[in-house]
Amino acid sequence: MPACELRPEDKKKFISDVGQELVRTHGKKKYYKPEQIKKAVADRGYSADIECWAYCMFAEPEVFIALHDAAGEVCDYVSMKTELLSELAGGGSFLGIDIDLSWLEWPDIDLGLLFDWFDF
Repeated sequence: MPACELRPEDKKKFISDVGQELVRTHGKKKYYKPEQIKKAVADRGYSADIECWAYCMFAEPEVFIALHDAAGEVCDYVSMKTELLSELAGGGSFLGIDIDLSWLEWPDIDLGLLFDWFDF
């Protein structure tokens, strides 16, 4: 599978695993630093080839874009984040939601339904 590709059925587990590791090691934060995300991906046993999905979810939008620009990769933040949110919510629509919000700021989304480990 090429870099940054992940089967839809695997995205929820991947994002949940990485999110759980980030919260466990760094606490609840709106955004995490790239090195924290990279380490969480590796610590959970995932390939660096798919860490862009974790950057899309847990890093500031500007950081995601800068990382891909620096690597010479073309990844569209808006389309990736929209796809990720839709797949995490089981195909639900995110029209009208500011996708640049941090994962902790999503309105009307019960994170407990997406991440069964997440405790408010």
